[in-house]
Amino acid sequence: MEFKEATLDTSRPGLSSWLGKVHHGDCIELMNQMPEACIDLIVTSPPYNIKNSTGNGLKNGSGGKWPQAELIRGYANHDDAMPHDVYVAWQRDCLHAMMRVLSEDGAIFYNHKWRVQAGLLQDRQDIVSGFPVRQIVIWQRNGGINFNPGYILPTYEVIYLIAKPKFRLAPKANAQGDVWRIPQETKNPHPAPFPLALAQKCIESTKAEIVLDPFIGSGTTAIAAEKSSRQWIGMDISEEYCELARRRIRSARELLRERI
Repeated sequence: MEFKEATLDTSRPGLSSWLGKVHHGDCIELMNQMPEACIDLIVTSPPYNIKNSTGNGLKNGSGGKWPQAELIRGYANHDDAMPHDVYVAWQRDCLHAMMRVLSEDGAIFYNHKWRVQAGLLQDRQDIVSGFPVRQIVIWQRNGGINFNPGYILPTYEVIYLIAKPKFRLAPKANAQGDVWRIPQETKNPHPAPFPLALAQKCIESTKAEIVLDPFIGSGTTAIAAEKSSRQWIGMDISEEYCELARRRIRSARELLRERI
């Protein structure tokens, strides 16, 4: 399979300068510059705000019980430690911007992580409430180590399928079930990489032609889109991650050419 070149879709004017590129900047500001209803599918995994925690796993930059954890340093351009109400408001603003650019038959695969805070489950309902959540897909991944005797080791994350009214899955995609067993990404310099297989499964579950990731990170969604012969747009506030994504996309293309 060859990668699909990003060419202008004449039925969606105004997208030629966006397609097949990783754009540096604030994703809300960038999405607000795009035409309305121009995107078929959004696949994304935002920062989880994991360092703002009642536990001590990654608090105060020390790493707590995980001194080697990559997220101790936070992300480039983002410390992942916002006050919870500020974080929720930011993510809701992001989702509103995504809904504006989403077509009437489009959908968002929004990957997030539930966690226990102050002894209670934080299920991210405060972020997604009011948005048209159609389904929750469970991403079953490998578990780590849970030092807290108050709850059982978590071994999954969730993907909220937030869908416009006319969204439909690709033929037979509904038969794959709503629990996806996919291991975490390894050997990726990004502190919280999104597995290629997971992004590709989201994309290939739909008939989407144009895929957007507002938190492109290391470029995985773009690589998955090209492997699935779809066009894509990527965004990240970190120039470092934009360059990382561009390098990984180029490397993925070169590797595929060697195999065909």
